[in-house]
Amino acid sequence: MTTSDEVDLPLALDPSPPPAWFTDALAVPETVGSVEVDGCEIAYIERGGRDAPHLLLVHGFLAHARCFDMVAPLLVDDHHVVAMDLSGMGDSGHRPAYAPEQRLAEVLAVAEATGMTGSEHPWFLVTHSYGSTVGIDLFEAHPGAADGFVLCDLMFLPPEELRAHMNDARNRLSEREARPHQVRPDLDTALSRYRLAPPQPCENPWAVRHVGLHSLREVDGGYIWKFDPGMAAADRRDPDWWLRLGPRFAGLDVRRAVVHGADSLLFTPESAAYVRELTGPDVPIVAVPQAHHHLMLD
Repeated sequence: MTTSDEVDLPLALDPSPPPAWFTDALAVPETVGSVEVDGCEIAYIERGGRDAPHLLLVHGFLAHARCFDMVAPLLVDDHHVVAMDLSGMGDSGHRPAYAPEQRLAEVLAVAEATGMTGSEHPWFLVTHSYGSTVGIDLFEAHPGAADGFVLCDLMFLPPEELRAHMNDARNRLSEREARPHQVRPDLDTALSRYRLAPPQPCENPWAVRHVGLHSLREVDGGYIWKFDPGMAAADRRDPDWWLRLGPRFAGLDVRRAVVHGADSLLFTPESAAYVRELTGPDVPIVAVPQAHHHLMLD
């Protein structure tokens, strides 16, 4: 998400009620917990019994665990499902700085706290966008950490497309500053600033509103975003870093699959061909029809 004005329509303000299936999904029992990692509380939401295959869901940049509320409750009949907040986002604590090693420790700590590690049942890491870079780091450092890795809509553009994309984004990234969040006086005012990044249409405004509401916290005088603005400003990865992501994913020693939106701006048909060239035929690549980058909303 972002607080920019890239999209004119404030989808999060649309009053459309959610469908009955989603209301029922939110009624699925859940446990909200946390575990301390290097002095920072890492929050998670747990659903389903632990005597089943485990899924650990990790969100995208400046997002949070509630982005999976449209999906996670539907999986509990035959899975134990945990969605977590990385530090600096959602309901987790903030840090002075965010080292990749701490991200890995956070994922492994939540897996251990929720009974995934050492279980007789397999556990799988399912990551969206930015969370997928954490997954790649994790399986490079700990190849046997989990039994499988499902990567959802990470930016895997072929080198020539990636260079053009990064050149277009370079100025916007260089202008990021760690400015304190502006306090908005009420929820509607705050939600009017909520945007998806990259921008996309969405036929489910109730889903955007739900995620937007859980992106805010109440403070004296109104509401602010939950994410740490210092983390947003510090995340400046150069084109070479992005160019290495595809080969790094291809080199992982773990069962892998890729899921992406068929209409995603960040994982295009060219991306699928590029990943297939890198990985060969053994890695499933699944396109979700009529879906964009923010798969869970679609």
